[in-house]
Amino acid sequence: MSAQYRDRVRVTFGVLGPVAAWDERGTPIPLKGPRHRAVLARLIAANGRAVPVAGLVSDLWVAPPAGATSAVRTFVAALRRAIEPGRPPRSPATLLVTDGLGYALRTAPGDVDAWRFEAAARDANPDVLPEALSWWRGPAYADFPDDPWARGARSRLTELRLQAVERLAEARIHAGRPADAIPDLDAHVTDHPWRENAWHLLALALYRANRQADALAVLRRARRLAGQLGLDPTPALRRLESDILHQVPPDGPADILRQVPPHGPAGVWAEAAADYDRIVAATSRARLDVTVTLLRSLAVSGGLAEARRHRTVTIAAAEELGDSELTARVIGAYDVPAIWTRSDDPAQAAMVVAAARRALARDPGPATRARLLATVAMESRGADSTPSTRAGAEEAVRLARERDDPALLAFALNALFLQTTYRPGLAGERDGIGAELIGLAAAPTSEVLGHLIRMQALGARNDFDAAGRHAEAADTLAARHDLPLVAVFTDWFRAMRLSLTDPVAAGHAYRRAAALLHGTGMPGLEKGLLDLALLTLRLRRGRPAQDGDYGPYQPWVRPLLLLSTGDNAGARRALRAAPDPPGDLLTEAMWCLLAHAARAVGDAASLARARDALRSAAGENAGAGSGLLTLGDVADFIGRFPDRGREASNKR
Repeated sequence: MSAQYRDRVRVTFGVLGPVAAWDERGTPIPLKGPRHRAVLARLIAANGRAVPVAGLVSDLWVAPPAGATSAVRTFVAALRRAIEPGRPPRSPATLLVTDGLGYALRTAPGDVDAWRFEAAARDANPDVLPEALSWWRGPAYADFPDDPWARGARSRLTELRLQAVERLAEARIHAGRPADAIPDLDAHVTDHPWRENAWHLLALALYRANRQADALAVLRRARRLAGQLGLDPTPALRRLESDILHQVPPDGPADILRQVPPHGPAGVWAEAAADYDRIVAATSRARLDVTVTLLRSLAVSGGLAEARRHRTVTIAAAEELGDSELTARVIGAYDVPAIWTRSDDPAQAAMVVAAARRALARDPGPATRARLLATVAMESRGADSTPSTRAGAEEAVRLARERDDPALLAFALNALFLQTTYRPGLAGERDGIGAELIGLAAAPTSEVLGHLIRMQALGARNDFDAAGRHAEAADTLAARHDLPLVAVFTDWFRAMRLSLTDPVAAGHAYRRAAALLHGTGMPGLEKGLLDLALLTLRLRRGRPAQDGDYGPYQPWVRPLLLLSTGDNAGARRALRAAPDPPGDLLTEAMWCLLAHAARAVGDAASLARARDALRSAAGENAGAGSGLLTLGDVADFIGRFPDRGREASNKR
């Protein structure tokens, strides 16, 4: 009974305003007193991580009274009754769970407004921003304006909201709708007058709306404010003012590259950036080279969505200059390591591939050719794993070896890795690529990539102890070199490894890993992953599939969903309609899902189809090559249906 209850619980939580919770019908859930709400808010601020009881005590009281620990446990019990009113007696909590010496909120990323907002604010598509901004009901963590534990989370969310307002305005301006951006920007600079980027955008919107005098008045207000703060207007504002005075057309292609960051404390970075902006000409090609280097650093430091957003503009600006060598450099210099075989932004990837192919057609030199071929192979992952694309990756590796360039070779090997999932059974090849990347020691990022690749490949080969050692090595390097996204993959690996011995605990670990994943700018990894991982736990425990958000994996899960409702005929039709799984790190798992359903409905043709596809992966673990989830040994699935040759022999 408790398992059935756990499958249907859905509660949403809000901290973008006063702390709140709602049931699946949207009805507010009473949360009792302020300390009950404080406990819930503190766990939300922890982003799915456990908070020790001692930490909750110190957060709730400046001078904890006697019995404070017992009081926290009482608050938790009351919260559990409120948010899981139908939970059977003595069954484990599934939302507010006990974790070691503390508690954690384990819920899907989309069920907390702050987590959902962070993901939307970092999404490359600005169309999501109007709805995301509407989720704000007041200041973040409004009930706790002076509590130290809320300060960091509130500051981060507030900054993201301000940036979202500016990004939305920027998108409207560049979409040719500057008038739509003006009212919100006018209110924005009034409420946040230190936001220099907002002044810049407001002036630009007014200028593009043919309100030149108003635009100049805004820039004068910004200049006066800067003077009151003891600062000088930045070169970007001075340049915009000059453009307006000299009637420069307000729709130049480089406008987006002129954006300035929000005003912040002075420091080395700000000083160096200002000097660069002052000394290096705005039309200098060197600016684009520097921009790509900056975007690469931004991506590996956790700003993947932001780096992607600016990358397309940078490539377009390079192409517009008509310098083929510069364009090729700008495209190929973005050698950000990639471990997942599904693109986070397929439309942008297609644009980058098209630009790279245009640059290749101009017959660049060997090093540039290698980078462009590697770029095509990397950006084509999950969409184009044709022999010609794989051959391009192999050529890139060969050219890099000939030049004895470790950094270029690391980039080319990464591209080859992403093209080594086109059929099941290739974990051994990927393991070899990972080992070579580690041995190259070209850069910390490529060494980490090598460890992550080996972590995946050794999991596919059922050597989880060795895979675990590579996960630890990756974490150590990530901590030393400030690479925050590495933990996303190692945490998922540890949840998968836990599933081999403790499926119940693994479910909690998967939810925690999913909470850490949201907001990382990796929708190609995130979409459908949590429910797919939970499905593998159910299937391995002999339980039926259940409805969920399976994202891109829906076609291969659908037969099992129909089976769970008793619709065998529908499941058989869905099996026949399911396409071959794409060549990625979960291809073996998708084939095994089809085999599982085919066996259940007795569909011999679908069983044979899956068996033929999986034959080359007979010695591997289904799904573990992703480092994320597992269905068990592929050989077990192959052994569940007879060999067609033997069947034919028996019939004769």
